Amino acid sequence: MKKSAFLEKYWGIIIILILTPLLLYAVLPILPTHDDWAGTTKPDFNPFFIKERFLFYGYHWRPFDTFIGYIVGRNPQLLYPSFNHCVVVIGHTICACFLFKFLSILQFKTPAKNLTTLFFFISPATMATVSAIDSMNQVYALLCGIASFLVYIKVKHGRYVVWILTIFIATWWKENGLMWALICPILAYGFDLIRPKRFKRDMIIGVSVMIAYALAIFLLPKDIIIHPEYEPGILKVVKNSIKFLFTTFITVDYIYLLHHPSRNLLAAAITFLLTLPLMYYVFVRNIMLFIHKKMICTMICMLIAVGPHLGTIFSMMHTYAGLAMLSVMIAYSINSYGHHIKPIVFSLILYCLSAIIINYHLIQSSIESGLIGKQMAKEAVQKTGEPIKKAYVIIIEDDYPKLSSFCVIPNEAFGWGLATRYETNYAWPESIEDTTIERSSEALKIAREIGQNKLADHSADGIWIVDHQEIDVIKK
Repeated sequence: MKKSAFLEKYWGIIIILILTPLLLYAVLPILPTHDDWAGTTKPDFNPFFIKERFLFYGYHWRPFDTFIGYIVGRNPQLLYPSFNHCVVVIGHTICACFLFKFLSILQFKTPAKNLTTLFFFISPATMATVSAIDSMNQVYALLCGIASFLVYIKVKHGRYVVWILTIFIATWWKENGLMWALICPILAYGFDLIRPKRFKRDMIIGVSVMIAYALAIFLLPKDIIIHPEYEPGILKVVKNSIKFLFTTFITVDYIYLLHHPSRNLLAAAITFLLTLPLMYYVFVRNIMLFIHKKMICTMICMLIAVGPHLGTIFSMMHTYAGLAMLSVMIAYSINSYGHHIKPIVFSLILYCLSAIIINYHLIQSSIESGLIGKQMAKEAVQKTGEPIKKAYVIIIEDDYPKLSSFCVIPNEAFGWGLATRYETNYAWPESIEDTTIERSSEALKIAREIGQNKLADHSADGIWIVDHQEIDVIKK
């Protein structure tokens, strides 16, 4: 293949490969906050790692997450969170490359594949995942989900064994990977890649795989503690569905729009307006395309992909699960323009300009949140002075607004005290307990009384009172 022909065929892949080190350089300064301090990808020092972490526990099984935690636990100060960022960004790039092949199997033309792949890679809808430290499960669940479709179509000998194994690998990254047991046959049928008879058979196989996995999870011994946020409900489904629609289809700087301390409606409007030409050419002008069989099946697959999140908890990070299907919809629309794609290219350039502005702002906000948590941890360690075994954290309720993983409440950036362990290279404290009290004019006095009682009954060696970003320390 001549050089010019190669560039013409793969220019989208070439651009994302060039952008990958720049993206990695941008996100590396992001420090852990919130769930990063409590998730399974944080440094893990459990001597019974295989039994109590890698094998099934709790109400889900994510062995790859725990393995990452084990790796960074070997040298936390060097590897955490840099190693996590590398795994996430590289996974996102591979996912984009797999998406290109995915679109090839669905028989889209070269311009549609390149434009859509670039859209997927740079879209702000991916940034809550790509910039997060504990989001590799989301990235690799989609990556392996797309891989399951590739083997489902391409593999001839032992197809079902390889297909099911790939689905399980996706599921062992994150549970929504299991949804590809249904997505693969539905999407293949929608694009006429399989006949109705095989579609029926494969749907039965897919449902059986899901039932078998659910049954295994149900039967395995476990201690289940379900956080109230994960309990399903009708109102939660409605609320999450609205979040899903907005974060998936409307590109705007949500920090400028929704985060009150950062609100800048003019800047938000500019980022939104820059994306409108692409949305018009893709969705509005070609709206009748979306009543065709291919697009109906794609939209069904999108709902299936994000379904587990709609019923439990949905944040900007979870948009990632449905973006492969959104990419198919965009590619299908672009494909319909044939060779008349100059308006699409121009509108994508405007979209990319908006994406760069939004992504930069999202990353900078994440960096600032992480630095707040680090400073609070340093302050707690310095004021404590000497190592303690048992720390008790009293958090005065903070009404400071938050937005996803970008703008985090200070006490959550502090990890409810867990960030201090990183600052001491996990030497101390051995245990950390926390409680939250209501904010009032007497809150600080009440917190100190609670702290003194904890010290008096020897249930704690040191008390950390968190009042927004301020740390007050009480010692014996």
